[in-house]
Amino acid sequence: QVQLVESGGGLVQPGGSLRLSCAASGFTFSSYAMSWYRQAPGKERELVAGITSVGSYTNYADSVKGRFTISRDNAKNTVYLQMNSLKPEDTAVYYCNARRGLLGFWGQGTQVTVSS
Repeated sequence: QVQLVESGGGLVQPGGSLRLSCAASGFTFSSYAMSWYRQAPGKERELVAGITSVGSYTNYADSVKGRFTISRDNAKNTVYLQMNSLKPEDTAVYYCNARRGLLGFWGQGTQVTVSS
């Protein structure tokens, strides 16, 4: 059974940091590209960051470049999103995505709220 379980979300003040984790099971994690998406209330889901299957290439949305870092540990079947210098506009539900060709899986999401 394929599972992607996100954790690490919560409430943080502007300028603070959070580290999201996504633990994968039920598929060959090291063969899949992994991404983080987010969806704010009333907005479409958007790509935040992505990383290739072996971690050799990463990409980021312009809005998070220089503040967020995606990484993965294939030995632990886990992908991470380190979020620094958080802003209120980063408030959203963050989703983990696994993709290989046309095949993809989603996690259930974790809420991140940036507010004073």
